[in-house]
Amino acid sequence: MRIKLSAVAMIATTVSGPAQAAALTEAEALFLDQLVIASVVLEQRCDGYEVDGSSSVQLGARLLGSPDAAMAMIDAYAAAIKARDGESYDPRKFRPEVSDAARKTFRRVRTDPIRNPKRACADYGEASIDRGLLRRY
Repeated sequence: MRIKLSAVAMIATTVSGPAQAAALTEAEALFLDQLVIASVVLEQRCDGYEVDGSSSVQLGARLLGSPDAAMAMIDAYAAAIKARDGESYDPRKFRPEVSDAARKTFRRVRTDPIRNPKRACADYGEASIDRGLLRRY
């Protein structure tokens, strides 16, 4: 009987890991979407844009309720990027739901800069400036 209970407990622990991944709240999904769009602008090396860190945290705090929640989402996105790139990351900050949502948004948004880089850089860059994630240099 102990073997069966141990096996069931082990399987439940293994299976429940991914199942326990919480869904993103609407506010988290919105902030993450905006972070990903801003990162596409930077990844495409669109001229004239850089990160506006303090305004990014302020935006996240307005959406998520606190600067700590904003920083947690930024850290989770950074961990997702590092995990995707095969770099070391803090597993305590990694959230599978953030990684999945970011991947989907990145794929959707990245096609525009490839097809029409000037227009997409201007559109996404200016939108990210308006939101406070990027600034002009």
